[in-house]
Amino acid sequence: MEDHLFRKAMAKFPTGVTVITTSVDGNPYGMTANAFMSLSLNPHLILISVANKAHMNQYIKQAGAFAVNILSKSQKEMSMHFAGQLKEKKNIDFHWYDGIPVLENSLVHLSCSVDSVSEAGDHTLFIGKVNNLQIAEGTPLTYYNGKYVDIC
Repeated sequence: MEDHLFRKAMAKFPTGVTVITTSVDGNPYGMTANAFMSLSLNPHLILISVANKAHMNQYIKQAGAFAVNILSKSQKEMSMHFAGQLKEKKNIDFHWYDGIPVLENSLVHLSCSVDSVSEAGDHTLFIGKVNNLQIAEGTPLTYYNGKYVDIC
């Protein structure tokens, strides 16, 4: 099967949008991702998938911790920024939660420590132990078939 056909098939699954954030030597970093899932209730574990070639892969390994910011509908520009889809540079005003940079106005912040790391194909799977979280009300930013869409 061809890569573009596989990618097209996976795009048929609607997802929420997250920005994964971490900090190395006090410098915050972020990356848009929709490869995120809840993994376990006891203990509280989540899973994110990061491309092996992405800088974020090494940043998370170095930091040993990361945050998952579940984006609200109003944060489309943040998603595009951290996905490298915007040409102009943008200064991001990170807020800090549990020592990890997070994005203001997100629906959820999950503060995680790296529980385990496993390579799978061209990605690295990070299982994160959720140490703390914050929840806000709002409508999620959703992605389907290669586009941001309103499904809620």
